[in-house]
Amino acid sequence: MSKTKTEFKTRSQIPVKETYTAEDLPSDLRVRLSEPGAYPFTRGVQKNMYRGRLWTMRQYAGFGTAEESNQRYHYLLSQGTMGLSVAFDLPTQLGYDPDNGRSKGEVGKVGVSISTLDEMRTLFKGIPLAKVSTSMTINATAPILLAFYVALAEEQGADIKELRGTVQNDVLKEYIARGNFIYPPKGALRMITNMFDWCAKATPKWNPISISGYHIREAGSSAVQELAFTFANAIAYVESATRAGLDIDAFAGQLSFFFNVHNDFFEEIAKFRAARRIWAKLVKERFKAKDPRSMMLRFHSQTAGSTLTAQQPENNVVRVTLQALASVIGGTQSLHTNSLDEALALPTESSAKLALRTQQIIAAETMVTQTVDPIAGSYFVESLTTEIENKVWKYLEEIDRRGGTVQCIETGYIQTEILNAAYQDQRKMDSGELQVVGVNCNQETGNEKKPEILRVPPELEQKAVERIRAYRARRSDGKAKEALRQLTDGAQGDANLMGLIYNSVKSECTLGEISDSLRKVFGEYQEYSGF
Repeated sequence: MSKTKTEFKTRSQIPVKETYTAEDLPSDLRVRLSEPGAYPFTRGVQKNMYRGRLWTMRQYAGFGTAEESNQRYHYLLSQGTMGLSVAFDLPTQLGYDPDNGRSKGEVGKVGVSISTLDEMRTLFKGIPLAKVSTSMTINATAPILLAFYVALAEEQGADIKELRGTVQNDVLKEYIARGNFIYPPKGALRMITNMFDWCAKATPKWNPISISGYHIREAGSSAVQELAFTFANAIAYVESATRAGLDIDAFAGQLSFFFNVHNDFFEEIAKFRAARRIWAKLVKERFKAKDPRSMMLRFHSQTAGSTLTAQQPENNVVRVTLQALASVIGGTQSLHTNSLDEALALPTESSAKLALRTQQIIAAETMVTQTVDPIAGSYFVESLTTEIENKVWKYLEEIDRRGGTVQCIETGYIQTEILNAAYQDQRKMDSGELQVVGVNCNQETGNEKKPEILRVPPELEQKAVERIRAYRARRSDGKAKEALRQLTDGAQGDANLMGLIYNSVKSECTLGEISDSLRKVFGEYQEYSGF
């Protein structure tokens, strides 16, 4: 928490009193709390939470080629990871094959390069998709990667109706905070809605979207803004789906969320509790859902990469441990813990193992899983939960007043709010008001020992180029071209694009070819520049 001469505040600038009493509790606390597993789910989405089942322990991984990433996945599974989490490189995220000129210098650098069904086979070689839950951090090209995954699962003999996992598929937050978009909002929202419909029928246990506040927070937002803008995006997705004729209870139970876990320990716990309450109320009252499962906010969380420091990197182990503990006490369903070297490079095998062990120690040794919502009734936490909730509702009302999420993105309102929050935080760090150990306090003047870092060999890019050209050379070109023609025609009409993308994948079209076919129809988005 930050400190001034006269008052203390959370990172979201909520004043913090020296002492809290029963008078600080909301008058309707009993209604707001209810029981775990019951509306409004403040205390958790399951009645017995971690007594019944621990959160899914994931480690986000992917780099270089599919072969190298496959080796890392097998290693993580052997060390006790419960689910896989795939990181893709920038060309894959932006819909470019490795031999596209725009891919030069970026292939395999911040994630794994996947452009064909053949590479997806290699990525999951020896891993039965029917038995593992997989999260794929992919957005603009999410329909294509999901199609690769489902096609591979079918090849393996899996019942695709039983597949478990998530594609991030949250394009609106790309316009807001991250920048890895392809198409304008209208085309992007259509594809997302098509995925909701397709997945509800073909892969009913798969989450077709993970609405992400993580990157909003990494861009510099406060905890309040993280929730507000995430839920504003969720509202836009749900409205798009219901306008297309989908029933809220047919797809809302498959929606999942992805949140950041930052340093302000109690604010983060309160944030997660407030988030469940807000989503439950939104879905029930605004969208008139009847099924309680539609109202449950299920979320994956990840410790905050932006809090990790290149200085004294071993301190990052402590930061990640406390953030992970806040996430567990806050009731996460899935968790990734960052590695100590992530401010310097992609995680090494040993640092990824230590990050996983952090979760395992919390689960096995701290005993925090023995009771549900252990901080319920805390004068401070309950007051903070309600304060965060109230501030989020004010933001949502303002976004509605300004014409909704897409309008607020196009005018730059949301981006400006985040930039202002980031600027204020940076000013406090520069002045020393907000302390960061090893950076602006407790610094070391001697030569610090640098950890071993992972480097991606530059020759991997040329190998990826050769591989995709060979893939195109041995396929049936006529079959691929016909599938792409049908996709383009479907995009110009009102066909379900997910079905056509799946057909294109089965016809051995590449990620870049599929993306280019859609670019011809939808165009490319030009982001708000402030001018």
